[in-house]
Parts: sequence; C-alpha cells; structure tokens
Amino acid sequence: MAGVHPGTASRAMNPDMEHLVNEATARRVRHAAEQLGYVPNSLARSLKTSRTQSLGALVPDIANPLFPPILRGIEDVAAEAGFNVLIANTDDDPERERRQVASLRARQVDGLILASARRADPVVLALVAAGVPVVLVNRVEPVLCVPGVAGDDTDGIRQAVAHLHALGHRRIAHLAGPAGTPTGAARLDAFRRETAALGLDAAGCPVALAASYRTEEGARCTAELLDSAPGFTALLAANDLLALGCFETLAARGLRCPEDLSVVGFNDMPFVDRLTPSLTTVRVPQYDCGAQAARLLLSRLSAPVPADETAESVLLPLSLVVRRSTGPVRAGEAVPAR
Repeated sequence: MAGVHPGTASRAMNPDMEHLVNEATARRVRHAAEQLGYVPNSLARSLKTSRTQSLGALVPDIANPLFPPILRGIEDVAAEAGFNVLIANTDDDPERERRQVASLRARQVDGLILASARRADPVVLALVAAGVPVVLVNRVEPVLCVPGVAGDDTDGIRQAVAHLHALGHRRIAHLAGPAGTPTGAARLDAFRRETAALGLDAAGCPVALAASYRTEEGARCTAELLDSAPGFTALLAANDLLALGCFETLAARGLRCPEDLSVVGFNDMPFVDRLTPSLTTVRVPQYDCGAQAARLLLSRLSAPVPADETAESVLLPLSLVVRRSTGPVRAGEAVPAR
C-alpha cells in the first residue's frame, strides 16, 4: 500500500531506525499501517533483537503518594526512548517482591528500576549476581555497586533541624522511619549528627522508631513520645505520612500545632499544603528522581558498565518548604543552646 520495500517499511515503523527513512516516505508508511490496522509484533521483534523495549518498575506501596510522581518520571523518560514500563507493587513484602521480580524477568524486561525499601535487599543482590541491569530509586546503596537516585537526605534533615533551631526549639524529637530501610537509617543518622552539632542535649531530642511509613505508625509513635519523653517542643518526622499520624494524635489529645508542638515532615507529598495546618516539609523532587533513574537505566542498556567499574549514584538537592505547622517556641520553653 505504501509502495516501498518491506525493509523500508520496517525501518519506518521502528522508532530506533525511522531516522534512516525519508520523512515523507515514513509518513506514507505510517498512514498505510493506520489504514490497515497494522500493529508491529513486539514479540517477534524481541526474538530478533533480544530486546523487548520494556522496563520493570517495582515500588513497595503504590498507595503511598510518594511513588506516583516517581513512576511518572520513569514513564515519561522511557516513553521518549520508545520503552514501555511494567509497574509492580510489592506491599513491602519480601516474598511478594521476589515473585514480582521473577514475573517481570519472565516477561523479558530489559532492565529493572527498584524502589525497594529494605537495606541489603537479597533480591537486589540476586539481580546483580545474575547480571540484570538494575537501578535503585529513592535510595542509594554504594556497597551493592548498583546505581541509584535519591534526594540528599543528610542535607534535607540539616535544613529541617536548622529551621526548628532558628525558631528557638532546643528539644526536638524525631519520628524515625523503619531502621531496616535506607531512608530511615540515613535520616535518623543525620538527625543525631545535626542535633549534636548544634549542641543539643541527646536526652532532650528523643527518637521513636516507626515500623513502617504509614499514618497509623506516625500516630502510635507520637503517642509513645508524648508518654515516655514529654517536654519536646518540635517533632521532625522522617516522612509526610508519619507527620500526618502525628497530627492525628495531637488532635486526639487536644494539642495544637504549632502552638503546642511544631511539626516538620519529609517528601512534600501532594496535598500536604492543604492540611490544617499546612505542613512544613522537606521537598524531594520525586518526578526528577524517577526521570533520572530511567535515564541511568537506559544509559546502562546502551553501554553496559564493566563489572569492576564503580556504579554511578545521584543525590538530588532538597529544599525546605516552610508552611504553618512550625512556629516559634513559646516563651519560657526554649532551652539555651550549649
């Protein structure tokens, strides 16, 4: 119908080769394909090229508002390069994660982007050992020699603590993420270092460890802190969902934010600016994290990295967004800095 050689039609229909065909000819081929209802056989193409033009993306909780912008960034970059993205949710369950990875590999995805929440994840170790192209997102693990993209957690915590300190708070609690997650461990370590650097008494900066990044854990841990270590005037949560749980406990106990307790979150998830009060939080460029992770993976697919070469990791700059959940410490409550 297009009046061209089959090879020309093939190149015109292949995003990686269409630049080799005259634009007018390519338009004629695409028009003929549309008229005929022709769809390229991706399975046949993958058998010939050993590529499926597809990527796998795994997240621990797709209901967590943190991950949709990350996935959107992955999809946008992948689509621009002619790749499809298959998304899987693991529910932060190691066995489900293992099954989902096996399922994606059975579908012959060309590479995987993992937002796995666990440190030293055996699934990641197995993929690396098998030579599967892998990139981590929302975390970096230099020890695993796997490239990763994440926000600069250390600087984000520094900004949050400095903000509270500037408001006169000297007794700052931390609602830490799960210790087994890279983000939970990194943010807790940064909190302890930053409060120590400001000369704050460790006993006056209590920590509660959440079992998961969920609102109910934020509520439980806030109650634990109020009962076991009263007297702190500000709370820094390791993510926004934990901060939401903090709001719930404060409301249940008749406490006001920020009058009785200033609260800072982490991530700047959608809609936290519409809470009452609106949440002061550390903004993570979630879309950019996903987009950069996809670029790293596509780069590895086009030019595989030698086994002995150090994996590239990217830390994106973070910024503190000050809203109405933080305010000056009440008169007489500030403890002089040492």
